[in-house]
Amino acid sequence: MNSRKRAGAVAVVLGATLATGGCSSGSGNAQARSDCVPIIDEATGEKTGKCMPLAPEKDRVDRVKPVFSDSTTINNPLHPSSQVQQVIYGGQVGGKPFRTEFTLLPGTTSITIKGGQVKVRTLQYMALSDGRIEEVALDWFAQADDGSVWYLGEDVFNYRDGVVADTDGTWKAGKTGPAAMIMPAHPKAGDVYRPENTPGVVFEEVTVKAAGQTIDGPYGPIKGAMTVRELHMDGSREDKVFAPGYGEFSTGSPDGDLEAVSLAVPTDAKPGPVPAALSALSDSVRAAQSGTADPVAVQKVRTAWDAYRTGDSVPQLLAKQMNRDVDTLTAAVKAGDVKRVHSAALRVAQNDLDLHLRYEPLATVEAARMSLWARQLATDAATGDPGAVAGDVTGLELTWARARHNTEAGKAGHVDDRLRELRDAADHKDIATAAKSAPRLQAALANAQP
Repeated sequence: MNSRKRAGAVAVVLGATLATGGCSSGSGNAQARSDCVPIIDEATGEKTGKCMPLAPEKDRVDRVKPVFSDSTTINNPLHPSSQVQQVIYGGQVGGKPFRTEFTLLPGTTSITIKGGQVKVRTLQYMALSDGRIEEVALDWFAQADDGSVWYLGEDVFNYRDGVVADTDGTWKAGKTGPAAMIMPAHPKAGDVYRPENTPGVVFEEVTVKAAGQTIDGPYGPIKGAMTVRELHMDGSREDKVFAPGYGEFSTGSPDGDLEAVSLAVPTDAKPGPVPAALSALSDSVRAAQSGTADPVAVQKVRTAWDAYRTGDSVPQLLAKQMNRDVDTLTAAVKAGDVKRVHSAALRVAQNDLDLHLRYEPLATVEAARMSLWARQLATDAATGDPGAVAGDVTGLELTWARARHNTEAGKAGHVDDRLRELRDAADHKDIATAAKSAPRLQAALANAQP
């Protein structure tokens, strides 16, 4: 997953020949070449002694000197990083429901490259597996004067049981390696570029398979899409699709691991009030999440969902996710599996808020997401699950990083205080204090509603 004011033009030279050494051509499809990039064993992180089957150097379009004089205006149609406020992805990874919120953060920052400052926009990538935090990244992008978009690094945090397990994948241009082209200005079939180009740390080589395609979008056909084939550091490959108004549109396949767009704003925004059927669905979802989600409450969710989706357009992927999550919630209630009930109820509530995103301002939906995480935290604290509580606090902090700038300073300060209390409790696995702090946070959030 992977936009601006003049602060002096900065030129960065990319694409220096890689001299990694220690590689043989390996298997039959690997090329013997002086700039061998070693294949890394994904399980051990060690070099295999084999070279990646890289594309010919003559096909690369990223060996240029980009000039950044308005770098934070990122309006490349296939990577419109400063134009799209938020993209929601869904799918499955490792057999579990997978969800991503990819959000443009306010403001700009600067990254030093070869003594010069390049202003970048930051996008927050938050991935959840089965409703729980799995990965967070802060991605930095800039657009060159020719319209190409460059990736200047990312801060990565991989989570296990609600806490950071490692920061594998972190890199920064000018420090870890070079800036890397993530989208050409005018891509065409056969073009090759490297969105990440620090072998041994991060590496991807992309070959454009087709451009100017028409694909099915969440709410109708999309023209001008592009399909690429991506080579990874472990030698594996996968296809990705990029689309105007969305950027990265899908990766993987419906039969295996899949991460694909459910909707984006403002691309899919629709003027007008929230449909009454959607409001009714939201009421039933809140009722189901507020307690143990008894069978009657779950049936009301299913009835309201069936009524809404027959009367309004729902993206196919989002409909599939909601059907799956309501089925899971129903089965969990029937089995009396309280923990599974809570997890499924969270995912159903997330889906419901995604539907609101089409009709309501992002700030309103983000505030509702904060309240959702707060309710989930109270539930997890009551069940005595320190890992779940820590993950909930992280979800709150990340959503607050996106929503805080829309909140009056004094009210935001109260939320800050409550989040600090909860972070301290989570870090010390103090479930009792977290349980006491959760209602205070909910009160501060209610007072801070836009």
